[in-house]
Amino acid sequence: MAKLWQKNYELNELVEKFTVGRDYELDQALVPSDCVSSIAHAKMINSIGIITDEDLEQLVSGLKEIIELHQKNEFAIERSDEDCHTAIENYLTKTVGDAGKRIHTGRSRNDQVLTALRMYSRAAVLDLLERGVGLVKTILNFAAENSDTPMPGRTHMQVAMPSSVGLWASAWAEELIDSLKNLQSVYTLLDQCPLGAAASYGTSLPLNREMTAKLLGFAKIQNNVLYVNNSRGRLDSLVLNALEHSVLILSSAAQDLILFSLPEFGYFSLPAELCSGSSIMPQKKNPDGLELMRAKSAAISSYAMNVKQIVRSLPSGYNRDFQETKEPYLRAIELAGQCFDIMNLTFAKLIVNKDKLIKSFTPEIFATDVAYDLVAGGKSFRDAYKEVGLNLESLGNLDPVTVNKSRVSTGTAGRLNLDSAVSEIEEVEQNVLGKKSVIAEALKSLCGMDVSLL
Repeated sequence: MAKLWQKNYELNELVEKFTVGRDYELDQALVPSDCVSSIAHAKMINSIGIITDEDLEQLVSGLKEIIELHQKNEFAIERSDEDCHTAIENYLTKTVGDAGKRIHTGRSRNDQVLTALRMYSRAAVLDLLERGVGLVKTILNFAAENSDTPMPGRTHMQVAMPSSVGLWASAWAEELIDSLKNLQSVYTLLDQCPLGAAASYGTSLPLNREMTAKLLGFAKIQNNVLYVNNSRGRLDSLVLNALEHSVLILSSAAQDLILFSLPEFGYFSLPAELCSGSSIMPQKKNPDGLELMRAKSAAISSYAMNVKQIVRSLPSGYNRDFQETKEPYLRAIELAGQCFDIMNLTFAKLIVNKDKLIKSFTPEIFATDVAYDLVAGGKSFRDAYKEVGLNLESLGNLDPVTVNKSRVSTGTAGRLNLDSAVSEIEEVEQNVLGKKSVIAEALKSLCGMDVSLL
């Protein structure tokens, strides 16, 4: 099939293989996004008299047909197509004739790619936010159920002060809420329509960019046409930076779970169904999912750096280097979703060994509390600190539940204030649902049917 740039020569086979890479395979993820963007573009160029009503009807019908074929895994993209954009235009030209040759009027493959990626990115970020919300809710439920269960607090990995399972768990939840808010802020930047920028400099046609933005459910157009193309990879990196922050949190939580589920600690137990076995040692139940959480977190960090390194020194305007940002970007999004889901499952199934936790409280963990008892009796903190520190052997074992309840400051083990975190995550959830609804309604109005972009 013809390439979009095809003229009077054939591309060398080695060059084609090198320049196309895996783009034609990766682009299966972008087919629905490109089709709905093309429907919006077709309606816009029809409105300014570039194509006829008949052309528009044929193009919309053909593009909806491609979406349906894609849903059945029956829309093929070959290496010779280079990407989904070429495969889609070739299909239209083959099925609806001259109308297919007119669909590209007023746009470049550059803004076409960007629009498809932007449509996909909005949907993907909202999906990740929704999965992140589910994870936070699971952790907060876990924290509430175990709010009074004592757990040794540690610093430098050494026993430090009394804490609780509720405090430990809700710490992860609250940090994730902030991380999801960060991802939400990136969504605002994604919610700008790049269509109409063409190859960085617009066209001489009176394109109605505001119309296509509205048809696709964008909050606004991305104004400067050169900035549109310059933003490829850079906005992607903002998404990846936000995801990297989230999975850094999950990696640390995974490490805690691995450590505290060791027999030597026994604070928690992982159900057998979440563990794999050894090929040689019959007794083994390994926390492979949590171990891979650490590794996949590192992989997402590397993908984020990969994208930034590709675009770091590029001159303004389109450069083919941008193509190489697609694979790490799509792969990181996929991995981040898996990380959210695995950690959600882990907290939902995690077993808390309360007896083991209480038995792990030894007298020295109460040293600071004893020092503050002396302060309450009139001693200076420094004198109390020294007295207790020099007489650790005389410390008695206190009741950790009672000690925790003596914490009355907001955010401590005795006053977790989980309602605040619940309120915050529900606010994030409502925002996500609202944004999803805007896109879904816009696409249904545009295409006359529900369209899933993921």
